[in-house]
Amino acid sequence: MWRYEALLPIEQPNGVARAAGRTPLIRSHALDDAAGCRVYVKDETENPTGSYKDRGSAVAVPHAIEAGTDVIGTISYGNMAISTAAHATSLDRACIVLVPDEISPARLELIAQYEPTIVQVSGDYGALYSDGVALSESLPISILVSDAPARISGYKTAVFEIYESLAPDTPDAIVLPTSSGGFASGVWRGLRDLETLGLLAEFPRLYLVQTVTADPITQAFETGATEPTALSPDETGETIAHSIGNPDPPSGTRALAAVRETNGAVVSVTDQEIRTAQRQFAVDGGFCVEPAAATPLAGLTRLSERDAIAPDESAVVVPTGTGFKELGADDASVSTERTSRAALPELLDSLLAAR
Repeated sequence: MWRYEALLPIEQPNGVARAAGRTPLIRSHALDDAAGCRVYVKDETENPTGSYKDRGSAVAVPHAIEAGTDVIGTISYGNMAISTAAHATSLDRACIVLVPDEISPARLELIAQYEPTIVQVSGDYGALYSDGVALSESLPISILVSDAPARISGYKTAVFEIYESLAPDTPDAIVLPTSSGGFASGVWRGLRDLETLGLLAEFPRLYLVQTVTADPITQAFETGATEPTALSPDETGETIAHSIGNPDPPSGTRALAAVRETNGAVVSVTDQEIRTAQRQFAVDGGFCVEPAAATPLAGLTRLSERDAIAPDESAVVVPTGTGFKELGADDASVSTERTSRAALPELLDSLLAAR
């Protein structure tokens, strides 16, 4: 991503930040039927820690260090925690990660491999966002929240790569999962940068996808509101897409503005739709993505059913995180065949004949 250094707030740093970005854009013909249009996959799972968060951390962590901080912090129980800890330790800086008290052991293990200080915090996890901002002002620590300006600057490089990869063609739509709205803000900033540079004559439609269990941005879009209203605990539910279950998105207003300025939309999808899309990504496309990262395909399917996107149009779906981190985290059973070495040829013959 440092090929775009001139458009970033820092010079290229050392550490794992140098490996962030330059992820592939893949034309996935096999996903066209599911999506109802021509699909390109911007595979952000190829970043160093397996998610798009590395683009933000690659800029935000060294930017904070340049400002004089020695201790980096973040509030997350998933990809941002893993990414921030990795980037901090690669620059020999201490990292403190604030996680909810009920975090799963599997997620703790993933974060802990980078040896940050992990603090499990009880109480309203959503309120920790404002707490983090206050703590950065009162303590010698820089807590990098989801929509920190430097982090958003890093996210915009995904747009530059999409347009560089497709040139001279351009996408009709870009489809993202949405939680805090930070990634959407970064993509929107990237599009505006391209416009300012005279490299973009027309914006692609920006589509954002949420889970129905926590979809304040969708609700605001559908009612015509200019900013989302935070959902109460009674209005939210459990979802397999843990990392986008945000009832109070700090960048929701910017995300809404980006959608409306590009004539896009915000949609919400169910867990069943997410499971279907996750399977389609794997079985049809060959991509292993986490549940939240499958939502763009689920959302695109719904949009094509509404005729919001035509079969001859192109859409870039952005799976934001690898599914390999999720594997083994539950007791899901796997169907297998069993046989002996002696009986193997006979079994394979029967399996092949049944195809």
